Amino acid sequence: MDRLPSYKISSLGETALIIDFGNIIDESINKLVHSLFYQLQHDPIPGMIEAVPGYSSLTIYYDILFIRNKLDSQITAFEWVSESLKKFIPKENIETGDPQILIEVPVCYEIEYAPDLSFIASQNKISNDEVIYLHTSTTYHIYMLGFLPGFAYMGMVDEKISSSRKQKPVFVEAGSIGIAGKQTGIYPFRSQGGWQIIGRTPLKLFDKEKINPVLFKAGDKVQFYSITKDEFEDIKSGNA
Repeated sequence: MDRLPSYKISSLGETALIIDFGNIIDESINKLVHSLFYQLQHDPIPGMIEAVPGYSSLTIYYDILFIRNKLDSQITAFEWVSESLKKFIPKENIETGDPQILIEVPVCYEIEYAPDLSFIASQNKISNDEVIYLHTSTTYHIYMLGFLPGFAYMGMVDEKISSSRKQKPVFVEAGSIGIAGKQTGIYPFRSQGGWQIIGRTPLKLFDKEKINPVLFKAGDKVQFYSITKDEFEDIKSGNA
């Protein structure tokens, strides 16, 4: 990215603000958001409590009392944090790289684990095998985490396997791989969900006993690969 996209900084009540680069799903803008996030993690604005990255925005929560004690009455806490944030934003030659790794995720696409695979195939007038081939042929970018701890929103799937959400949510098993629109994601727990389920991974996406309990982070890359039911059970039981 050579030039900074337009953005808007808005107040979110008295204790937070958001820098918004537009209501868009764009990998280069998402990488810019992550770059700002990691800069602030390394060198936080004084009084900053937390920064939360989204698809094309970054929300910053701050301690208003701490900041007010540093200011005179001529400027608000929002104005001070806003001006401090702008110092992190370069005007040109923007480096949007962020710490990222490629995570390979095994998926069993057998019908037992893929209740909506045939629906997506039929909807797009292709075979089940082609759905699997297209889903495993793309390296996906993780735009953000949300909905459930460890749930990663990834994109973009090939247009030939894009699909609408279910009309009504259903219970989905942990590890289920879903498609909604042009995004794909993995449910870390058994929960209700409306994405079309095309497979399941034996990997544990969230483990509260670990120092880093979540397998993914925003900005990482994911590559899916197909496994058999036996391989699924081996990995799940820890024998592989």
